[in-house]
Amino acid sequence: MDDYHITKDGKDWKLTREGANRAAIVAPTKEQIIQETRKFAQNKDISVKIHKENGRFQEERTYPRSKDPHESPG
Repeated sequence: MDDYHITKDGKDWKLTREGANRAAIVAPTKEQIIQETRKFAQNKDISVKIHKENGRFQEERTYPRSKDPHESPG
């Protein structure tokens, strides 16, 4: 399972695979990057760590949901 991060970069939000230099997706808003990430994650096994605008960790999502190792929602 690949690990990705959603972070703010200047005016844009980006989805970047852990260890990569280039973003897989760039979007102008956090909501839009999350929507684009859902599409990107189809047919992939990935973990996405979503960060706040200040860079602090907010939440983690696993795609597909059935691969989530936690039994708690979220």
